[in-house]
Amino acid sequence: MNWEWQVFCQDTITQEVGQSCFGKGGDVTYLDWMLSAWGWTVSVSLLSLVIALVVGSLVGTLRTLEGRPWVVRLGNAWVELFRNIPLLVHIFVWYHVVPAMFPAMKSLPGFVLVVFALGFFTSARIAEQVRSGIQALPRGQRYAGMALGFTTFQYYRYVLLPMAFRIIIPPLTSETMNVFKNSSVAFAVSVAELTMFAMQAQEETARGVEIYLAVTALYVISAFAINRIMAFIEKRTRVPGLIAAGGGGH
Repeated sequence: MNWEWQVFCQDTITQEVGQSCFGKGGDVTYLDWMLSAWGWTVSVSLLSLVIALVVGSLVGTLRTLEGRPWVVRLGNAWVELFRNIPLLVHIFVWYHVVPAMFPAMKSLPGFVLVVFALGFFTSARIAEQVRSGIQALPRGQRYAGMALGFTTFQYYRYVLLPMAFRIIIPPLTSETMNVFKNSSVAFAVSVAELTMFAMQAQEETARGVEIYLAVTALYVISAFAINRIMAFIEKRTRVPGLIAAGGGGH
């Protein structure tokens, strides 16, 4: 097999190989395009993860409140709704259905809609992990907070959640990596991320092997970086004697 890695030095318009793999004076090479697509992938992933962590933490916490069954039911409904519908369907619903129901959202770019779809989809999974983390703690933690005169908000804020988040870092690591990999479905609504780049560049250059190998390498590098960062955080925050909730890990 003949490898032609110079494909990344080709101009995306003229298809000519330049002296540099980075375009100059407005010219764009396939390497420029791939790095830009990588940036879009990282942006979609990080913003979706922020939404997933905020919403998932809130929903997961609400599902553990005692004496408020209607709140628990709402949290359970959120998890079941987003966990039982395929991600690609979520993407299409946010891209086609939601703007039709709320015309003000028609002005939002597809990038933003994908972030919401992926963020809410992932929030259901994180909510389950947060619930498991809280319920994995000894009940004495709750009683200790109540004995100190904490309100429900205070003992969740200062006692339960800090401990729960420490023990769910391993499954959160897997979920963070999943967010990055799941961002590839954004190609379905023409967001210029890595998978979209690979499909279009392969059609234009007919060098699918080199293109897809390079894109695969970027996904692997990104996932490995996430794994190492989360492993460092887990090591620094580990609670001796507590076992991670929800399984998983790295």
